[in-house]
Amino acid sequence: MDHANHVRLEPTELTPAVLEGATVYGADDDKVGTVDHVHGAGAAGTVIIDVGGFLGIGAKPVAVPTADLDFMRDENGEVHAVTAWTKDQLKAMPEHRD
Repeated sequence: MDHANHVRLEPTELTPAVLEGATVYGADDDKVGTVDHVHGAGAAGTVIIDVGGFLGIGAKPVAVPTADLDFMRDENGEVHAVTAWTKDQLKAMPEHRD
């Protein structure tokens, strides 16, 4: 996916209501997970990404600083994120427990 024309979200938009459910794309531009929920708001928050699994079953939740993700909207207004992390790197992180 070409993210060059996508609009970056403003820091004030980095809220759970906007980010939850967003697809996360990794370094190789493959889908690496989905935002399950968010702790805090803005760049100082933490995003919990469900990695792996199938249709949400068996996915592993991992915590990533919001600042490590580049959130944007595509031409259709859909919010998604891009990160330098790969799916394997995310899967290797400790499981997040609320």
